[in-house]
Amino acid sequence: MDLKALIRDIPDFPKPGIVFRDITTLLRDREGLRYAIETFETKFRDANLTPDYVVGIESRGFLFGPTLAYQFNAGFVPVRKPGKLPAAVHSVEYDLEYGTDKVEMHQDALPQGSNVIIVDDLIATGGTAQATAELINKVGSQLLGFGFIVELTELGGREKLPHVPIITLVQY
Repeated sequence: MDLKALIRDIPDFPKPGIVFRDITTLLRDREGLRYAIETFETKFRDANLTPDYVVGIESRGFLFGPTLAYQFNAGFVPVRKPGKLPAAVHSVEYDLEYGTDKVEMHQDALPQGSNVIIVDDLIATGGTAQATAELINKVGSQLLGFGFIVELTELGGREKLPHVPIITLVQY
């Protein structure tokens, strides 16, 4: 299936010169959505990556993470922007083009030594995914790999990530 055909390009969003890769058109297509989830599962299984937990990055990682966790009979853990989680959190700050941002995860979200995969809709510069990997390390869990629907290859985000399998379904 051609997932690229199901992803809408929105020029000049959120600012001039940027082409936004909108996956909402993929999400509404029942065959495309099923194909994306099943392809993720197959690729992770083919790489012998069986997680105890799937970690989804806010917010579009929440769309794929729970379903993938269900497929693996695993738990799901959200990683959020600051101030969204009610219990004690671990935080990691990361660089943006103009400033910094932060991601957080509950301190008790993952048991030490658990096997984890991280999913999100897109990898661009890799900052958010790298920070999420640091959260996994902080709690003593084992990062098995990453999964992204879209990879913007020219931004080089893959090079910032730990040396674990990185599964992407569409590359631009």
